[in-house]
Amino acid sequence: MNVKGKIKVVEQTIVVNEKFRKRAFVVVTNETYPQEIAMQLSQDKVDLIDKFSVGQDVDVSINLRGRSWTGDDGVTKYFNTIEAWKIDAFTAIPEPSKDMAF
Repeated sequence: MNVKGKIKVVEQTIVVNEKFRKRAFVVVTNETYPQEIAMQLSQDKVDLIDKFSVGQDVDVSINLRGRSWTGDDGVTKYFNTIEAWKIDAFTAIPEPSKDMAF
């Protein structure tokens, strides 16, 4: 799967423990109803975002991840993560102006 849009937010890397680190960022899609998609990079991928800037158009390859967790009270909760694994720059094609005559 891919998500295309502009980078809105890039957070700092969080070291969860000695074996796991992650970094969150947000991409705003260029649609009629833009979506702000929060996703994360993890492990050796956390530095992929460093060569991009806030406001830059990107094409992000993602995997959807899901897991469950059962608390001490026996209640099971479900969580989803959008895991980015590749980021490419791209040039968005501007929407034609309504004032343009053809």
